[in-house]
This record gives sequence, structure tokens and C-alpha cells, in this order.
Amino acid sequence: MGGDEGLPVTVPACLAFAQKYPDSQLLLVGLSDELNEALSRVLKSYPHVSPDRYQVVSATEVVSMDDPVEVALRRKKDSSMRVAAQLVKDGLADACVSAGNTGAWMAISRYVLKTIDGIDRPAIATMLPNQKGGVTTMLDLGANVDCTAEHLLQFAIMGTALAQVSKIDSEPSVGLLNIGEEVIKGNDVVKQAAELLRASKLNFYGNIEGDDIFKGTVDVVVCDGFVGNVVLKSVEGLARMLATMIRQEFQRSLFTKLMGLVALPVLRRFRKRVDNRQYNGAALLGLRGVVIKSHGSADVFAFGCALERANDAVTSDLLARTAAAITQMNQSRVIESATSSGADA
Repeated sequence: MGGDEGLPVTVPACLAFAQKYPDSQLLLVGLSDELNEALSRVLKSYPHVSPDRYQVVSATEVVSMDDPVEVALRRKKDSSMRVAAQLVKDGLADACVSAGNTGAWMAISRYVLKTIDGIDRPAIATMLPNQKGGVTTMLDLGANVDCTAEHLLQFAIMGTALAQVSKIDSEPSVGLLNIGEEVIKGNDVVKQAAELLRASKLNFYGNIEGDDIFKGTVDVVVCDGFVGNVVLKSVEGLARMLATMIRQEFQRSLFTKLMGLVALPVLRRFRKRVDNRQYNGAALLGLRGVVIKSHGSADVFAFGCALERANDAVTSDLLARTAAAITQMNQSRVIESATSSGADA
């Protein structure tokens, strides 16, 4: 029910996903009358999706994009978000995806599913393309505006686990986003986080700057949710601006139009490479369930990519493997701390 466009985007995307993945089953959660009406309008475009492939799960309330977290969590107890998260908790769904209110989705998911042992706050993580032809995992992207140094360390642990599960590297490098590479740079929280990361068992590269994100300097970029969200929105805006500028430039004259035709194959490859829609679908890491947040402005293609992120998370057993990696890393910290204390004594 969420997102800027709602059902005209989410329902076709779900049916397209079902058609692409014939072994999948969909639980479409929301206002049943509106969902059934939306299905009736587009079902003919997806002839290979039989009625037994999807089920409408009724919810009597919807969290709006501007609802405060308190309203979503305490007053709308039968919202589509709440029902979807409960389906995961009850084992009736393997994952849930929403393009709705980010704050509400995070709060509801955390309340219903709870966090993994050793994690205080979930974080929003996604993968961004880099110049090396791979991807860079970045978190947090907006779930936690105010963070402690310990929270940033936990984000690094979760990001490392996600990168390992995604087979980026067996020992992913971690960078702490800062205003400079020097140890003396940054506020107190960032400096303290750097100290914790240097003392951890993680492959800590050190401080990195904003341009390192897309250079592929490190495999995992860690920051608080305020900074991460600003970076993400800036990148999305830049991608749209570049696409518009290129289109306008090749429409200026007959010569530039001809040049555009010559360069069309290259431009198409470039557009596909930088199309932020294909990277839509951020994982809410640290929860006892697979939860994916889609961008609110997602179109049918982008929301379909978010569904694919959920499918990948389930098929790769992301939840269990991430939890195991977090447990192992936390145990290493406890053993190291105990050994250090014994040596001091």
C-alpha cells in the first residue's frame, strides 16, 4: 500500500516478479477491496501467473507517508506494515517488502521482529556500484540519525557480515566515512568509533572521504543514518541530473543528434550501469527476519528489484548467516577483552 504511487506500482511489480520466479508465492497485504481491484486491472498482462500463486491478506489500516512513528506503532495496530511483519514473525512469510514510510517501517519491524542478540539498533544497508566494476555496501542510510561509537561498530559488523554473505570478499575492508582520512579528523563519536574499529577483529581500512564510496576504496562504508541518507539522496539526484543533461545535450542540433546515435550503444551501457533503480531495495539488518525497504519513489521496475533483493536474501540464507557472523565476531571481542584483562591483572 505504500510508496508515492502505491498499488499502480506495487501490484504490477509483484505479478511481474511472480512470472519471473515461478516457485515464489506472494502474500499481498493491504486493503482487500483496493488490492483486488488493482489486481483485476492488470492480471491480463500476466497470463502465466495463476491465482494460486498469490493471496490477498487483509489489513484494515494503512500507514501514510507522513504518519509519525508513534501513530504507526501505537494506533494503527492492523496496518498493512504491521500485518506483513507479523507474517514473517509467525513463519508464514520468508521476507517482507515495503515502499512506505521508512521510520514507521523500521519501528514496526523492530517492535514485531526484535533485534539479533548483540545488536542494539537495526541499520539500513544497500549496495552501490563502484568504479572497480563491483559494489560497495553502505550503512546506515537513514534508520538511526543519532548514533554512538558502539552503534557504528555494530553497523560495521553487520555490513561485514552482509558483504561476506554476498560473496564480495571473505574479509571485506571497512571504511569509516569522515571529513578527512587523518586520525584527528571528525567529531568525538567518529573518533571513538575509529578507535573501536581499530581494536576490533574487522579488516578496518581507516577513515575514508565521500569520493571513496564510488572509487571502491573499501568494501563496506559505515556512517550514521543522517549522513548516509544525505549521501544516498544526493547520488540519486545526481544520477537524474546527468541523465537529463545528456538527453538535452544530444537534442541541441542535428549534429549532436547524429553523434548521439553513434554513441547510443555506449550510452545505453552507461545508463544501465548507473541506473539507481536496479539497486533499489535496502536490507534492514539486525532484525530477526528478512525485511527490505524500497524507495518510496520506486517505479514498477525498481520495486521489482526490491522484491529480487528479498528473494536473494532468502535463497542465500542471509538472516542465519548474518546472525552467525555477528555472533562469531562478538564472541571474538569478548575473548579478546577477557584475554586483555587477564594480561593486565
